[in-house]
Amino acid sequence: MGGVEDVEPVSIERIIFLGPPGAGKGTQAGRLAAERRIVRVSTGDMLRDAIAEGTPVGRQAAPHIDKGDLVPDDLLIDMVGERIRQSDCANGYILDGFPRTLRQAQGLEAMGGGPPSGFLVFDVEVPREELLKRLSGRRWCPTCQSTYHVDKNPPTRAGLCNLDSTPLIQREDDKKVAVARRLAEYDERTKPLIGYYRDRSRFHTIDGYRPADVVFGDLVTILEAGR
Repeated sequence: MGGVEDVEPVSIERIIFLGPPGAGKGTQAGRLAAERRIVRVSTGDMLRDAIAEGTPVGRQAAPHIDKGDLVPDDLLIDMVGERIRQSDCANGYILDGFPRTLRQAQGLEAMGGGPPSGFLVFDVEVPREELLKRLSGRRWCPTCQSTYHVDKNPPTRAGLCNLDSTPLIQREDDKKVAVARRLAEYDERTKPLIGYYRDRSRFHTIDGYRPADVVFGDLVTILEAGR
């Protein structure tokens, strides 16, 4: 009666999204975080905020991002480690953009994330030609950070953000030369994580070359099945 043994354990959901740039990981991670009511930890958002606010992390990361280079592993490991130790991550979190290298994956385990077996890993796959179209067509509002696509999600008024009328820009890392480099870096540095997690975690390959609602439905089905 009311003893500790009668209390149901809290379900902790720790989810990692893998997949190449442009696969739709950020969109799905955001939707899933809202649906499951857990925190989405986006390294991209965190770095942009840190740069805008001029924090020590932002000052260290900015030169790398300005050149289109990857942010050093140790800097990201420290930033994510500090974030997931905050109280709102106690019941789970979704990692979007981390880990991207084996060094980062090992850092995640060392920082208290636990062994890979405790993670649900979604590897979102999309054909390379489609990735090139998705990335090079993206446009971004530097004021509110809304994103658009010249073909699939254009703004109401050409070149202007729907929310605040700020002129949209194409990020340096979304230009064709940078996109090709980002995909090559993914093949070299991030793709090995697929092999690392496949046999160590609850791993699922997701076909991202489908409507976003269909992809999201698959993610929810897998989560609800506890696989």
